[in-house]
Amino acid sequence: MPVKLQSAESDHEEDARIEIVPLIDIMFFLLASFMMVSLSMTQIHRVNLKLPVSTSAVPDNKMPPIHLAIDSHGIASWDSVVVTPTEITRRLIEMKPDENTRVLIGADEDCRHQHVLAVLDAVRAAKIDKVGFETKHQEP
Repeated sequence: MPVKLQSAESDHEEDARIEIVPLIDIMFFLLASFMMVSLSMTQIHRVNLKLPVSTSAVPDNKMPPIHLAIDSHGIASWDSVVVTPTEITRRLIEMKPDENTRVLIGADEDCRHQHVLAVLDAVRAAKIDKVGFETKHQEP
């Protein structure tokens, strides 16, 4: 049953109507807004590091399959998951590395050398020889 609208000044009656087109426009606007917000929420799964600068660094265009990061407190992570040197060795051995397996270690410039060597020793314990260190490239 439609709603009857009456005013005190007039005696004629109007049926109330719900307009669908403006509702559809609003729904499309909300859908587009939520899609844009969800796209901007994608995160890169890497640890935020301040890399040291090297003038002799050569940019590496090949993406290494394994990236290990060490933050300024010496905490090592693999794909944003905190790992110990023992876990690094175990996971690398489980991957059954071949002679082409490469590891890239990115360490914060404030990280202690001891933590970098612990991760390097863990990689070498898994019999992986191709190890690189991540730095920022500085233009001369």
